[in-house]
Amino acid sequence: MTQNVKLLEWVNYWKEILNPKSVHWCDGSETENQMILDNMVSSGSAVKLNEDIKPNSYYFQTDDSDVARIESRTFICSNDPKDAGPTNNWESPKKMKEEMMKVYRGAMKGRTMYVMPFSMGPLGSDKSYIGVQLTDSPYVVVHMRIMTRLGKAALDILGKDGTFIPCIHSVGYPLEEGQKDVKWPCCPIEEKYICQFPETKEIWSFGSGYGGNALLGKKSFALRIASVLGKEEGWLAEHMLILGITNPKGEKKYVAAAFPSACGKTNLAMVIPTIPGWKVETVGDDIAWMKFGKDGRLWAVNPENGFFGVVPQTSMDTNPNAFLTIQKNTLFTNVGLTPNNDVWWEGIGYDCPEGTLDWKNKVYDKTSSQPCAQSNSRFTTPIAQCPVVDPAYDEPNGVPISAILFGGRRQTIIPLIYEAKDWNHGVMIGSLIGSEITSAAIGLKEGDLRNDPFAMKPFCGYNMGDYFQHWIDMGKKTDKDKLPKIFCVNWFRKENGKFLWPGYGENSRILAYVFDRCNDEDIAIDSPIGKIPKPGGINIEGLDITEKDMEKVMRIDKKEWEEELSRAENFYNIFTHLPKELRQELKKIKDSF
Repeated sequence: MTQNVKLLEWVNYWKEILNPKSVHWCDGSETENQMILDNMVSSGSAVKLNEDIKPNSYYFQTDDSDVARIESRTFICSNDPKDAGPTNNWESPKKMKEEMMKVYRGAMKGRTMYVMPFSMGPLGSDKSYIGVQLTDSPYVVVHMRIMTRLGKAALDILGKDGTFIPCIHSVGYPLEEGQKDVKWPCCPIEEKYICQFPETKEIWSFGSGYGGNALLGKKSFALRIASVLGKEEGWLAEHMLILGITNPKGEKKYVAAAFPSACGKTNLAMVIPTIPGWKVETVGDDIAWMKFGKDGRLWAVNPENGFFGVVPQTSMDTNPNAFLTIQKNTLFTNVGLTPNNDVWWEGIGYDCPEGTLDWKNKVYDKTSSQPCAQSNSRFTTPIAQCPVVDPAYDEPNGVPISAILFGGRRQTIIPLIYEAKDWNHGVMIGSLIGSEITSAAIGLKEGDLRNDPFAMKPFCGYNMGDYFQHWIDMGKKTDKDKLPKIFCVNWFRKENGKFLWPGYGENSRILAYVFDRCNDEDIAIDSPIGKIPKPGGINIEGLDITEKDMEKVMRIDKKEWEEELSRAENFYNIFTHLPKELRQELKKIKDSF
C-alpha cells in the first residue's frame, strides 16, 4: 500500500462514490498481471493465443461502438473557455463535474476498482511525473502495465508526500447482484466522456474502455495535461517519435518527429536503413517530453514504456522491426483470430486462413468488402523487446535532439523535404501541418484535409494559439545554434494516383540527409519555402528513381503554394491568440514568391 495521506484520502473518497465490490492496489508484478489475464480468459473477455506461435500473448475484441478515440466527446474543462481555444471542445469544469458525478455514482458496482500508480517517463527522472489511475477495467490494467512504469516502484517514488496526477476511469457498466457481465462493457458514444481539467491537473473518463479514451497515461496525461505542465514550467510535451541515427563513421544524433496518426510514425521510428553503414534505433514511436539541459540543448525522454501501434499493414515487408517486436508478450485488439489461435490482419503478408474470425467475431468472408481487422486495430507491446530499441530509451536524462521533423499525409503541393530557415519559420511549418483524415478518429470523413498543427490538434490541453506562442518562446531560451534544426517531410506525394517516393525503409535516405544538414554539410539550396536539397543532395543510389523523378517529388509550384498560403491565412484567422511572429513568417514566404 502507501503512506501517502493525500493518495489514501483520494482513493477512499472515490471508493465511496464509485461503490466497487472490492479495491485492488496494483503492484505491477508478473504474478498480478497473469492473475488478471487468466481471469479475463476465464470470463471470455480475452483469448490466450497459441503459445507456440505467440508466446504470452492475448487477443481482445471491443464493442462495435468503442474502437477509437472519440474527439467529439473529449473536453478541455478550463475555467475560461478562451483557455481551451478554438480547436478544443470546451465545457465548464463545474458543470462537467456535476454532470459526471451523476454517472460516476455507483458506476463500479459489482466490479473491482483497481488503483494503478504509474510513472510517465523513466523511474526517478527529473523529466518524469507520477500518475494514479482508478479503473474498473482489467483490460486497462494489463495495457497500462505495458504502456507505463506501473506498480510498486512508482508508489515508492511518490513516497509519503509526493504529488500525482489523479486519473479516474470507469467503463460505466455497473453490475447488479447476479447480473451476467458482457464481453466488452461500455456506454453508447453520446454517453462517453474524456475530460481534462487543466487548472486542477485532473483527468476524468467514463463510458469507453478503449485506447486513449481509457489508458489515461497516454494522450490524456502524456499530452493534454503534460502540455499544460510544459507551458507552466517551460518545456514541451509533444506527439513525437524519437529515434537515434548513426552514420557510417559512428557519429550519432537523435531526431524527433511529429506526424498525425496513421502517417508512419511507428514505421519511421523503427526504420531499417537501406543505405549501407547507417543505423537507426528507437527511443519511442509516439510521445516526447523535451526539456533544455544545462548544456543549452533540448533533451527528450519517451514518457511511455510500450508501443500502442496500429496493426493493419504491419509486416516483414513494411516494418520488420515492429513485426518482430509483436511476436511475443503482446496484446492484440480487434484483429482477426485464426482457427489455431493466432492473429491475422490485412497487409500481414499472407492470405487469411479459412475459418478466421473477424474483429466482430464472425467467420471472415474473403469476398466481403469489410475488413477482417478493424482499421484502427492495435498491438500493445513492451519497448524493451524491440530489436532496435535504443540503449538510452530508459535513460533518466533523455537524449539530445538535433532535428525535429513535421509532416502530414499530403498527395500534392508539399515536397518530400524542406528545411526551416530558422526556429520561428519552423514553428510556422509545424503550425500549418495538415493531413488527410484517417480512421483513427470517430466523427470525421475520410479523405478530407484537416489542419493538425504539430500533430497536436486532438491533444493540446490549452489554447493552441498560446501553444504556438509557447513554441516561439522556447526558441528564446537558448543560443540559436543549440536549437534543433526543423524540417518538413511528406512521404505521400502522388502523381496520376501513384506515390512519387517509395517510403518505408527508403525514408532512411531522408534521415541521412537531415543528419548531414545537422552537420551543416553544403547539400541544400534556398527556395521560396525554405532550404531544399541540392541535386544529388539525397542519396538515391540503388533506387529506381532518376533525378527527374526527384524534381517531381520536390516540385514547388507557385500557384499551388498561393492556394496553400491562402488556406494557412484562413486557418490562422480562427485564432485570437495567434503570435504575431507566425503572420510575419507567412508574409515572408508570400513575398519570396
